This record gives sequence, C-alpha cells and structure tokens, in this order.
Amino acid sequence: MKCQKQKFIITGKKSYLNCAYMSPMLKKVEKAGIRGLRLKRKPYKLLPEDFFVGVKKLKTHFAKLINTKEVERIALCSSVSYGMANVTNNIVIKPSENIIVVGDQFPSNVYPWLELTKKNQAELKIIKKPKVNDGAGKRWNDEIIKSINKKTKAVSIGMVHWADGTIFDLKKIRKKTLEVGALLIIDGTQSVGAMPFDISEINPDALVCAGYKWLMGPYGCGISYFGKAFDNGKPVEESWINRKNSEDFSQLINYQDEYGELAKRYNVGQQSNFINVEMLSAGINQINKWGVNNIYEYIESITSPCFNLLDKSKVWFEDDKYRAAHLFGLMPKKNVKKILKKIREQNIYVSLRGDIIRVSPSVYNTQNEIERLFKCISENA
Repeated sequence: MKCQKQKFIITGKKSYLNCAYMSPMLKKVEKAGIRGLRLKRKPYKLLPEDFFVGVKKLKTHFAKLINTKEVERIALCSSVSYGMANVTNNIVIKPSENIIVVGDQFPSNVYPWLELTKKNQAELKIIKKPKVNDGAGKRWNDEIIKSINKKTKAVSIGMVHWADGTIFDLKKIRKKTLEVGALLIIDGTQSVGAMPFDISEINPDALVCAGYKWLMGPYGCGISYFGKAFDNGKPVEESWINRKNSEDFSQLINYQDEYGELAKRYNVGQQSNFINVEMLSAGINQINKWGVNNIYEYIESITSPCFNLLDKSKVWFEDDKYRAAHLFGLMPKKNVKKILKKIREQNIYVSLRGDIIRVSPSVYNTQNEIERLFKCISENA
C-alpha cells in the first residue's frame, strides 16, 4: 500500500498526525455528504424505503469490516456514550459484584459504569497502569486478567488505550471473562478501522465505535454491535423505527409491542439521517476497499523504523509488543512545553494527553513526517 494523501482533503504543508483526535475528510466522504444533503433538500423525492436502504448499506459495510454475517446485530448510535447507555441499561448487577475498567479510560466508557455501579451499590474496579519504565504494557495486561473473578459482571475496555496506545490482549481477556461468566464490552473507537479486528475471534458481547476517527465518518454518529446477551434487552429510547414492521408507513399507528430483529431495538432515533449515514458508509466502504490489514501494515511500516531515533532514557514509549502502530504515546522526561512549541512551529499536529504526546498517523502520512516529529522531540528532549 502507498500513501493515500491524494484521497483526503488535506491542504498546505502540514503533517497531520492526529487521527485519534479526528480524521481528516476523505474526498469521497465529502461527496457522499453532499449527496445526502441534496436528497434531504427535496423531501418530495424521499420514499419510505429511503429511510432504510442507506442504513442497511452502512450496516453491511460495517459487518464486512468486523467480519460478521449477522448484519442485524449492528445498530447505529449517536456516540459511544449512547451505545454504552444501551449496554448498561441491560445489565443487572448485585452489590457484591464488580465492573472492571482501566485507568484513565476515555470518559464515555467510564461514566455509564460509574452510574450503574453507584445505583446498585456495586464496585467499579479501575486497573491503573503500572508506574514502571519497562514492561508496563505486559504488567498492565497481567493485572487486568488477574483482577477478573467470579464476582466480575463485565469488563469494559478498548483494543488500545486511547491516550498512549497500549495494546490490550483481548483474546486472553475474553478467555478469562468466559471462564468466570463475565461480559466483555469493547470500545473500538480508537482501533476499529485502523487495526485488524474480527468478531469471530474475540466474540465480545458488545462493540461500540464512534464514527469520526478511524472510521473516517462525520461527527455525531457511531455504530455498534450487540451479541446474544442483548437480544432481548430494553433500549434507552422508544423509537418508532426500531419496532417490528416499521418499514410499512401505512401501519405505523397499529402500535407494536415487539421490537425489530436483534439489535434493531438499539438504533438511535432518527437513525436514517441521510447526510451522516451516507458519509459514514462511504468512509467504511473505502476502508474495506483498502483492507484493514493493509492499512495497519502501511502505518506500521512508516512508524516502527523511527523509534530508533529516540533515546528511551529521555523519552518513554511502550515496548514493541504492547505498542500500537497507529496510536502511541511519547513521554519526554523534561522540556515538554518546549518540545510542543517546536512541534507546532514545524506545522506538525499531535495531541497532548496528560504528560503524553499522543501520535496517531494514518494512510495519508509518510515516514518522512514521522521522522521529522521524532527528530524534533529527540533534539529537544
């Protein structure tokens, strides 16, 4: 795979290494949004089937991306917090039980669990990252797995940590949750679309993804997968379009007690958003055309060689095995403000999360851009 910058709307001499913040827009995604806008501006042309065709196409693209044939297990959401609300709304937990999350996890995957455990006087176990210079990723994974026991109701975690890119071993975590009868809930926002993920390998109980980062979609939309544990659940809102036979507009006042098939009940209200659906669908379709394995291998090829430019006694970064290629943290032991100033002067875009410089390149970047960043950090650390 070659650099795909020409497919994106990126102008000027800038190095955007910040896809974990928000993806730049694909030209195809912009065109899809315009198509959706033009469709919406002529309501007299909108037919009842138009409320479902685009949604089905989007779900089909996402099903292909995560390798599942069960398209009806996929639901649209407005955000990660919305998807997680549907998850926590269907978990019954006793005061003696616990939920496990990791330290400094993104708030949208913490607040719903805080509310659930507080309401039921249960325990929220936060497994913090070990404060060691070497082997932190391995020790963190070991401590997460060790913490899972028969009192654990659910583990809610990402494939990678959103701030520093530490890889979590989901296969081992899933094995342990199955042994004790706990659910596995995954926030795939910072991985799905950039990092290979296969539903059949991990078999999570739910997967929730925001759409505006690695899925290359617009802000304000997301997409989820719900496993068998949620087949008979209660959604957080009672939308007409999520009910059985909602496709027949002439029968809408024949109110239905039954929800639609599988995860249809969890779709966000006004799921048919003709603009966002078209845009997210175009983004995921392009990712499928590239192939996630090819995407990750390309990003790895432009990032991995550059770590030789850093002195680990001056700049911390995770060990190779537990460091994601597309999202990783660099933590200078001094001069952080000076380094950030120098980075900005070179028109390089990254994020600061705590004391960690978060770097998240994608297919529109080159190895030269990564080298420029690393040299800037190395020279000023």
